[in-house]
Formats: sequence, C-alpha cells, structure tokens
Amino acid sequence: MSLLERVSNAQQTYSAHDAPSHNEAHPNARTNDAALERFEELRSGVGSHLSSSDMGALITRNPLQARNEITQVCKRVCEERPWLAPTNREREILINRYLDSVFGLGPLEELLADERITEIMVNGSDALFYEADGILYRSKNCFKNDSEVNALIDRIISPLGRRIDETSPMVNARLKQGHRVNAIIPPLSLDGPILTIRKFREQFFSLEDMRDLGSFDNDVLTFLRWAVQRRRNIAVSGGTGSGKTTLLNALSACIPPTERIITIEDSAELRFTTHPHVIRLEARPKNIEGFGEVTIKDLVINALRMRPDRIVVGECRGSEALDMLQAMNTGHDGSLTTLHANAPKEAISRLTTMVRYGVDLPVEVIELQIAEALDLVVQTNRDPAGKRYITEIVGYSYNAAEKRCETKSYFKRAFWHDQGTWRAFPSWLDTLPEFALATEEEVERWKQRASSAA
Repeated sequence: MSLLERVSNAQQTYSAHDAPSHNEAHPNARTNDAALERFEELRSGVGSHLSSSDMGALITRNPLQARNEITQVCKRVCEERPWLAPTNREREILINRYLDSVFGLGPLEELLADERITEIMVNGSDALFYEADGILYRSKNCFKNDSEVNALIDRIISPLGRRIDETSPMVNARLKQGHRVNAIIPPLSLDGPILTIRKFREQFFSLEDMRDLGSFDNDVLTFLRWAVQRRRNIAVSGGTGSGKTTLLNALSACIPPTERIITIEDSAELRFTTHPHVIRLEARPKNIEGFGEVTIKDLVINALRMRPDRIVVGECRGSEALDMLQAMNTGHDGSLTTLHANAPKEAISRLTTMVRYGVDLPVEVIELQIAEALDLVVQTNRDPAGKRYITEIVGYSYNAAEKRCETKSYFKRAFWHDQGTWRAFPSWLDTLPEFALATEEEVERWKQRASSAA
C-alpha cells in the first residue's frame, strides 16, 4: 500500500471511544454514535486544512515534523469547532486517536499500548475484543467497514513481505515488537476479515514469580528446577492461553550457563535475559512468490549439527515431533518443548499423530519413542478467572506386554484452587546427590515435606 493510500485510508478510520476505558460494561454494548460523529468531524476538518496528498508528502519528507504539524492542525480544528471536545482531556483523547489512525494501527494502538492486554481480536468491522488478565472484554473501538479492516491488515503485513488476498486468504506473521499476528479473510472467513494479535510480553516470569502468583507451590518449584538441572526431557502440555510458553521460558532459565542452548520457534517468544550462550532460530513462511519456507522440522534437523547441549522447541505441532523425540533419545538430554493437549494421556495420542504426519510408523513404535524420550509432562490449565496453574506432572513408561505408552502421575490437583498432592516420586530424584545438585538430606527432607503436604 502506498503512503498516500495509507493516509487516505487512515483518515476514514473511526474510533468509537468516548472515554479512556477500553471496555464496555456490558459485552453487547453498542458503539457510541456521538463519538463516531466527533471523530468524523475532526477528520473532515483536518482535510479542509491539509489534503491527503500534502499530508502524504509531509510524512514522507519528515515523519516527526509531520506529526507535530498535523497535531497543530487538529488543535486548530478543535478550536474552530469547540463542541468536538469541550474539555482539554477530551481534546487530547480525540487528537491522539486521529494521530493513531494516521501514524499507527488506528483503533488498535491504545490496546497495544496497554500492558495488561495479552490478546486482541478483530471480528470484522463492528466487533473488537481483547483479553486482559485472562478475561475477555469487548472494546469500544470499531471500524467503519470491512474495507478498513482489510486496509489495516495490509498495513500490518506489507512491511513484513507478506500478502493476503482471495488466492491466499490466511497469513501468520510476527511484528517487530514480537507480537504474533494471524489474519483470515473471505471466502474462508464468513463474517468478514478476522485479525488476531497475541502480544509479546516484555516481562519475564521466573519460576519464583509463577510460584508467587499461585501457579504452584514451593515444592513443585524445587522439583521442576531439579528436573531441569538433572537434564530431564520435559514437555509442557496445555490448551491455548494456559501459560505453556511462560512456563517453558521459566524452565529454560534454570539451564546452567555452561551449556549451549538452541531455541527453535515458529514466532520468537522465548526470552533469555541472563544466559550467555543461546542461539535463537525462527521458522520462515513462504514468501509472496510461494518460495523460501523453512519449517520447524528443518530447523530441528539443522540444530542437531550445531553442537547443542539442549534444544528448546517453542511448540511441537507437526512432523518435527519425530526429530525432537529422536534428539532427546540421542544425547540431547534436558531438551524442552510444549504441546497442545488437554491432558498428559491426550499428549501421547497428539504426539503419535504428529509423528505420523511425516513418517508412517506403527503406533507401538512411536509410543516406545515417546516413553523413552520424555521424562516429564507438565500439564497447565487456566481457571474461569484467567489464572494459570500446573494441574498435573506425570512420567511416561512403556508397557511392553500391551505395547503402549502409559502415564504415572507424580503430582495432581483435584480442583482449581486445591494445592495438589504428590502421589509418587521419580527414581531420578535419588541420583541428585551424584551430580551435586542436592544432598541426600535435602532430597529426603523434600520428599517428607511433599508427602506430608499430601
């Protein structure tokens, strides 16, 4: 999209805000017509002082100067038409929204700037939702029509070398800030263009932070840290938004600084603030011409040639699962990944299906690989209030007689706010003293404390 087209489209974007708050008190609240009229009046007034072509030329020449001059024009319009914004605060809000429509992402800018918000969902032109603190809200923002949503999507993905049209109606991308973007348009989307943005959170959560937030207690924290330090292969399992990536990042932070880590992600989200030896790899989709794709599977295979001590795969969801399992079985102990599954038993079938995407192996062979590769599966979940928990920790073993992978539950919560109980302990805990990770007394005290808590 040309700069002139961008300015022209931006001038037609409406904001339905009438107050600083993002959300409606009622989920079905309608947009505020008066706010739309004020925004349109300002847009029209700016256009009478500064044409789209002049504005485009000014932005091209000097964006900072352009912002200052357009701000002055907006103030002049508000002085000429005082009913637009009777108070200084209302004037500031109205002008900022207009500037966002010209220089940023319009109605989404305010939501992107709010650190509490983790997801933004545009459902066509008249429905905009966001998630804050694990709860979904409906925003007062809106668009005039589907064309404006399409223009916004194009504005987001064009600088990334991506395109979306009827022949290629879906796109996944990552913004420079790290936000993950998914867009889908008609004919696949029946209700107009749909845009979903998962915001990248700058804040890093350690295991201690997650404990303090109530995701698990201190006994679970100690167990998880020992598991990482003892080089156990761990998969974090859970549904969408259950905190899998956050926990994976916290576990990765326990890896000793003497080890070389290679991370592989579809969209880079993992953060290593202090570890000195991290190689970050990111998959690449096809370009506009349909070439140049590099998959997670390609990167896992390549990572094996890069002398990794550990491989961290942000999410296993395809044929790369077999390569990941083989890496865990062939000298890359202590590797980590996440899976989409609602329970540890379901994770077995999910992994089996993913492996068979690439190779048609017998199910019993795949389940043997799973049992031998994965030492722990940590199940995460989210309660109705949006709080994330570890709900279960299990180990896998292979039943040769029945030729299937079985789970052994170590820790489990019965209810959301239950502290959970330890049902068994893995044998590798007793080897911690051999690796100077804990004394026999420390391990025994931990077992007694965990057992008594049960």
